[in-house]
Amino acid sequence: MSNADESSTEAAGENRPLGAPRGKRPRIRISCVDQLGACRCHHGHKPGDVFDFDRDRGKMCAMACHVGFPYIDILRYGGTVPGNEPGMAKFCCPEVDTLNVWLAEIVDE
Repeated sequence: MSNADESSTEAAGENRPLGAPRGKRPRIRISCVDQLGACRCHHGHKPGDVFDFDRDRGKMCAMACHVGFPYIDILRYGGTVPGNEPGMAKFCCPEVDTLNVWLAEIVDE
């Protein structure tokens, strides 16, 4: 490889996005940790339910997934959510009568 080729490769590498490389993203476990509302969840979720975000996402309520997705992305790509421990993010489902509280956390393998 010539010097010209090396410098163009280095320059191209500088423009790569930051974050976890594809295939190296950490696993995320999502747990229902509390319920603040008076009504049962229409999807059947209750405190104690645990899901692997990549494998079980289709088993979770779409509304809870929708709310949790930005937090999960933050965790996966090395960020932290203000007010939460590093590697964790708490969020609530948007159903006002149910209000399940979820905890997303990085799982060390």
